[in-house]
Amino acid sequence: MCGIFAYLNYQVPRTRKEIFETLVKGLQRLEYRGYDSAGIAVDGMAKSKANDPNNNNICLIKQKGKVKALDEELHKRGTMDLEEELQTHFGIAHTRWATHGEPSPINSHPHRSDKNNEFVVIHNGIITNYKELKKYLNSKGYEFESETDTEVIPKLMKYVYDNKEKEHVSFSTLVERVIQQLEGAFALVFKSIHFPGEAVATRRGSPLLIGVRSQDELPCKHIPIQYNNGHNSDGVQDKNSRNKTESVGEQQDVMDVKAVEYYFASDASAIIEHTNKVIYLEDDDIAAVIKGKLSLHRVSRRTGEESVRAIQTLQMELQQIMKGNFEAFMQKEIFEQPESVVNTMRGRICFESSKVILGGLKDHLKEIKRCRRLIMIGCGTSFHAAVATRQILEELTELPVMVELASDFLDRNTPVFRDDVCFFISQSGETADTLMALRYCKERGALTVGITNTVGSSISRDTDCGVHINAGPEIGVASTKAYTSQFVAFIMFGLMMSEDRISMQKRREEIIAGLRDLPDMIKKVLELDPKIKCSAEELYQQKSLLVMGRGFNYATCLEGALKIKEITYMHSEGILAGELKHGPLALIDKHMPVIMVIMRDGCYTKCQNALQQVTARQGRPIIICCQDDPETLKYAYTTIKLPHTVDCLQGILSVIPLQLLSFHLAVLRGYDVDCPRNLAKSVTVE
Repeated sequence: MCGIFAYLNYQVPRTRKEIFETLVKGLQRLEYRGYDSAGIAVDGMAKSKANDPNNNNICLIKQKGKVKALDEELHKRGTMDLEEELQTHFGIAHTRWATHGEPSPINSHPHRSDKNNEFVVIHNGIITNYKELKKYLNSKGYEFESETDTEVIPKLMKYVYDNKEKEHVSFSTLVERVIQQLEGAFALVFKSIHFPGEAVATRRGSPLLIGVRSQDELPCKHIPIQYNNGHNSDGVQDKNSRNKTESVGEQQDVMDVKAVEYYFASDASAIIEHTNKVIYLEDDDIAAVIKGKLSLHRVSRRTGEESVRAIQTLQMELQQIMKGNFEAFMQKEIFEQPESVVNTMRGRICFESSKVILGGLKDHLKEIKRCRRLIMIGCGTSFHAAVATRQILEELTELPVMVELASDFLDRNTPVFRDDVCFFISQSGETADTLMALRYCKERGALTVGITNTVGSSISRDTDCGVHINAGPEIGVASTKAYTSQFVAFIMFGLMMSEDRISMQKRREEIIAGLRDLPDMIKKVLELDPKIKCSAEELYQQKSLLVMGRGFNYATCLEGALKIKEITYMHSEGILAGELKHGPLALIDKHMPVIMVIMRDGCYTKCQNALQQVTARQGRPIIICCQDDPETLKYAYTTIKLPHTVDCLQGILSVIPLQLLSFHLAVLRGYDVDCPRNLAKSVTVE
């Protein structure tokens, strides 16, 4: 979704050119999230007014299209002295993914309160009550210039400021009053001409973190939360004391260093090259920087709520988010899968003793074993990872396993009970529908388990326990290595659940042996890339593509079809081969491209029957099969022969050719592989 990046340098001299470069580089690190326009807001010291001490005007620069176009526009502007050195400055930047209003400069962020740019804001999320707020503000004489939901926020800031009850009201107090009127999901960063050099940021339902860099050692490892009455966690909160709060302006010094830089961002990839010291904001936190001092503020304290925020150290490395020698991040991430599955298993499986320990779940294992059922909830690729492992989990745990799309799960008001265990699967840990499903299940008393790839994400913090898949940063919008790592994580969960079942030992040893050999087998599959590229050259001008399989490989078909849709814009459909006669067979003729996944497993004979039906209608299937399968080769137009492994792991190997195929199809069709149109990496709105 939208990308937020902001940079504040306090008593750290930076030229305007350096500030622009920092803001633009931050946006470029967030490009993978998906966007259609970009913009920045900086202090607008025109050359003619450079000696005017009261010149606090804000300059907005917004552009439709790529960040590169914004960067070019910045350097075209002749109104600013790029070599001017600024001791203290706060700049905000944003990449927009259109939800309300078409992509255009006027709809791009930052949005402003009025023509004087008194307040400007960048926003990630959706304001669901914006129509009511807009109607009210219109009635008070405030004029709107965009079609967006976001514009009500700076207009509301201006309204609250114009109607303040006393001369001095702090910036954070204004923000607090504004967010109390907002409904929906948001991460917000504010800048104002009335509070030069100050920054205020807040979030509810959308991710936001703050990086801190200083030449001096940071004075503390935790930042205490300040509440409305100005006290820490011991005070009793008066929830109705609207006009009491000047706490941020009056509180104790928290992050007090002589020279410091702050980086505000939607995720860590935009911050890691500057600092590895970060603070993850929680819902309804308000972060304020005044005279270089960072403080955190909340309206009131809820029962059981932490009264501090830890300054965490990021483990991510800069080279992990660089392309290296690859054409695209997606290609790099496909080829990283031998290492990423090892990282998912590292320290969790002992191949000598056949013991599996998932540290995040071990304290809850008895409770999980006593549960009524397992409910696996996700969206898109994460949903497919659940479909892929449902059969083996039912076999190993002997529990009923429900697999749910998060949006549909919520629409149905699905019954959930205290003895259910609910898994929430999300690469980013911020997927809006999955987060809402998590809150729905927590309210009903179910044990909640997070399966994420992002430390500090909302799902990893809000669940009772969980597994971090350790796949490493995934930049390409189309998920690849996160899928295979989620797959492996669920297999390990099934193995841990069945450890004390004598009847399962032979099956467990077979699977563990397969996991030991998995990285080498993935490398062998990746060696087929040139052959897969040849297949792509035959297919790239087609308009439609069917992918068929069943059993353990049905999820492979769904995931492969999704990858093709996402980045090639071809119509593609994953079909359960058992449903062929119930409609899809009508599509088969010599012109319809068909990919079939046929592996030597329990569904082999049934898949052979489906193959016969396809070839009888003059279909020319591309078959993904095992190396030792002469029977299937007789009927194939062309084959992609894979190493054979245990049936429940074969889906990891069989999905990789489809990942590679989608990549090559997109390149041949001339599309941006990492940033497909209309899509975002982290879907933080419903």
